[in-house]
Amino acid sequence: MRPVERGAAPKIYAKYQDAGPDLQSRLGDYCSYCERQIETNLAVEHVQPKSLEPALGSTWTNFLLGCVNCNSSKGDQPVSVPDFLWPDLDNTLRAFDYGPGGLVKSNATLDPAIRAKADALITLTGLDKDPGNPSPARRPTDADKRWLRRQEAWQKAERCRAILASQDTPETRELIVEVAKGKGMFSIYWAQFAHDADMRKRFREAFVGTASICFDHAENLQPRPGGQV
Repeated sequence: MRPVERGAAPKIYAKYQDAGPDLQSRLGDYCSYCERQIETNLAVEHVQPKSLEPALGSTWTNFLLGCVNCNSSKGDQPVSVPDFLWPDLDNTLRAFDYGPGGLVKSNATLDPAIRAKADALITLTGLDKDPGNPSPARRPTDADKRWLRRQEAWQKAERCRAILASQDTPETRELIVEVAKGKGMFSIYWAQFAHDADMRKRFREAFVGTASICFDHAENLQPRPGGQV
């Protein structure tokens, strides 16, 4: 999950919906959880539900961006911020692993208490919803294609890596970055290009709002200052 930097509030909002353009300018038009690029209906997502915490309903620091599937999975479930890992507070790229087919899992090397918080966010946002999930309750509805989009992105990133291996030019590298930006799924491309620091740097710089503080000069992942991971 891409760690993001929202920055300071550009203004005070009378209505939370008004923050949408500013959030997309800062973070790109990607869901903060599933990472898909969403051209329309990308909503201002409340980390803590506004129905339960009305005082935070128009608060910038309570905003992320969410697709309809991640939003509906979260719903109005009570959220205690310290009990989860968050892309705007933690280096979530260290906390989640993306494997073949785009399967999302918590990083097995995490401290067990921190890993439980990563798992909690996966469950909260429904990123574990997959047709192959052994629990019927954790299988997606027909309208929830996040698992399929991750699978497609994994295959496309794999293909991009193969093309680069046979034709490694600056132009090819630029085109791969444009492909990634066009569909999102930053973490999948990051995983596929694990041994290519140049490509990783290109992805990090191309995806607006990626928290640079979470990376060192060689694109190695660093604990986020003030975060849990």
